[in-house]
This record gives sequence, C-alpha cells and structure tokens, in this order.
Amino acid sequence: MANTPRFPVNRRRFLAGSAALIATPAVAQDVNDGSTVEIERDLSQIVRRNISSFRTLDWQPYFSNLSNGAILVDIDSRALHYWEENGNYRLYPSSVPLTEDLTRRGRTSVVLKDPEPDWRPTPSMKIRNPEWPDYVPPGPDNPLGTRALHLSWTYYRIHGTHDTRKIGRRSSNGCIGLYNEHIEELYELAKVGTQVLLI
Repeated sequence: MANTPRFPVNRRRFLAGSAALIATPAVAQDVNDGSTVEIERDLSQIVRRNISSFRTLDWQPYFSNLSNGAILVDIDSRALHYWEENGNYRLYPSSVPLTEDLTRRGRTSVVLKDPEPDWRPTPSMKIRNPEWPDYVPPGPDNPLGTRALHLSWTYYRIHGTHDTRKIGRRSSNGCIGLYNEHIEELYELAKVGTQVLLI
C-alpha cells in the first residue's frame, strides 16, 4: 500500500490560505445559461469585522495573582481570556459593546452567578429602543442566554446569547456576550469574587 504524502496544516498556512480565498472576487453563476459573472464586492472587509484575535496571553502583565481566577476581556480583539487559580487557561470569542460610549473599561469582579437569567432593559436602552419589552423571562428568547455573571458595575454582565451572529462583533449594549456553551463552561469555573479586567 503506497504512502499518501501528508501536508500538515498549521495555523499560519490555514490563515494565509483563508486570506487568499477571502481576497478573491466573489463569483456567481447564472442558473439559466451557466455563465459566470463577477460580483463587485470586497468580501475581505465584510469578514474582517467578525474576527476575534485568537492569541494567547499571559496573566502576569494584568493581574498581581490568580486568587479566585481572573477574566480579561480585550474589547478591541473581541476575546475573553480566563485563568483558573492553578494557571489553567481558556480563550473565548466574545461580543462587545456597539460603540465606545457604551463601553466600560477597568477593573471589576463577579458579584453574582445567575443560572437562569431574566432580562430587563436599562432605562437608557428603553430610551433608545422604546419598542423593546419591559421584561423577558429565562428561556430561548432571553437576550442573556443560558447563564450570566453579574459584575460589580450596575447593569454589566458577562452572559450567553441565543443569537450566535453577535459573537465576534461589536453588537451589545455594554455587556460581554459568549456562545451559550462557553458561558456555561465559564459559569462552572468562575467564582463570586473572580477578578475581571476590561481593556
């Protein structure tokens, strides 16, 4: 049996190939006559807005210790980094606030773990979106997803979302959003008192 040559795909090759594919002009076929037409649209700009910066970070430049664990949210790269007390590390893509005026940066901590979050829009959300409901109970329509970690800042949370299109984007009203499966994992790992830093 002949050996089939294997070409390992590393991260650099994958990203280079993906970038080349994205930069290629989009092509569509006319169903009726099979001809090919070029669409004048630069897909690289569309995709770039939904990319998180997945690079690992060391905790030491940001925290003096890992007592109760530590969460670092990098708003610009749309990524949440979590270190357990023993140094184990996890990295999650996240959604971040829509605009800079909705963004809060600095140090806070987890003050409440909510296993079935319900949702009420803040007063400023109701001013911007008067058509929004006053209350949404836990469940599939809840914008906080399946779990929430309340921060010491009023109205700010790290929570899940049922709308997976939001992850990797500037799409929230101030909170940090994760895929439901990721917030469920983080919920089990984080504690009340876990340090949080948004940069």
